[in-house]
Amino acid sequence: MVFATPYQTYIPLPFDSGEEHKDHEAVLSMVPIHIVTHASQLPKEFLFPSSKNHLIVGFDCEGVQLCHYGTLCIMQLAFLDAIYLVDVIQGGEKLMKACKPALESSFITKVIHDCKRDSEALYFHFGIKLHNVMDTQIAYSLIEKQRGRRRSSDNPISFIALLADPNYCGISYIEKNDIRVLLKKDPKFWTYRPLSEMMIQAAVDDVRFLPYVHHKIMEKLNEQMLWQLAIRGALHCRCFCVNDKGFLDWPPIPTIPDNIKAKGNALEEETLSIINVPSGRMGLVIGKKGASILSIKNSCNADILIRRDKGPSDKVFIIGPVKQVRMAEAIIRGRVC
Repeated sequence: MVFATPYQTYIPLPFDSGEEHKDHEAVLSMVPIHIVTHASQLPKEFLFPSSKNHLIVGFDCEGVQLCHYGTLCIMQLAFLDAIYLVDVIQGGEKLMKACKPALESSFITKVIHDCKRDSEALYFHFGIKLHNVMDTQIAYSLIEKQRGRRRSSDNPISFIALLADPNYCGISYIEKNDIRVLLKKDPKFWTYRPLSEMMIQAAVDDVRFLPYVHHKIMEKLNEQMLWQLAIRGALHCRCFCVNDKGFLDWPPIPTIPDNIKAKGNALEEETLSIINVPSGRMGLVIGKKGASILSIKNSCNADILIRRDKGPSDKVFIIGPVKQVRMAEAIIRGRVC
């Protein structure tokens, strides 16, 4: 991507008319890029969420080893008329505190690709419980399921592949690979200030397509799958955020809506289970070249995630329908106990 002028970029806009736009330029809109170091630089409708004004915002975070123990450096927000790069290093806790109501609001949908680590960093660094996300990685797998195709949870779609798919965006984003190579050479890349043009470009590219992808996903998912997407997003947001209280300080997971129950769909409540694995025994769960955990995933219709802690035990996180989660629990406990 090349900036047309400093601090501007193009974003694809969703169309409500349903008409086919053959001219690629017709779907693009130039928007400003704002570097935010103070809350006053953010839109008021974002800072003060309201039931009268539901927002859709492309969302991502950048940092060094982004997780419980890493450093959160930038938070990106993509609106249809502007992109905001929230400089967490410069703005600090005061700025993030101002963003907290929006990130926890039910009135602002945060569109993100793979929310787990971003949510973990927000929670442990700033006490923010990321809520109401549309995780595009989860959405893609549900759309495939709706179409009768099942993508292995062991091989979730990458952001690059999602954007390249013409059903969602049809954009080549190979520059992402260049940034990954750079980050391996210099893990502190996101900590440097002032932000370079390369940093701004990379941060913007990670969110500028997300509002449009949200539009395409909403066209494809039926009512039942939209509910599952909301639940899976909520569970993935909190799965790496467990503490001594469990998840007592998080909002409750919604139950199956009455309008979906009334249609006679055989839906099952979904849940999150966490298994502490004694030190040195995680290999029994994973198996040689991942064979054991792949076998468990194939046997149970559930997402199984692993996080290695610095403490004496590792954790396995299981997300899915209650019966499938209990089945996976039994298999894993049988191998490590």
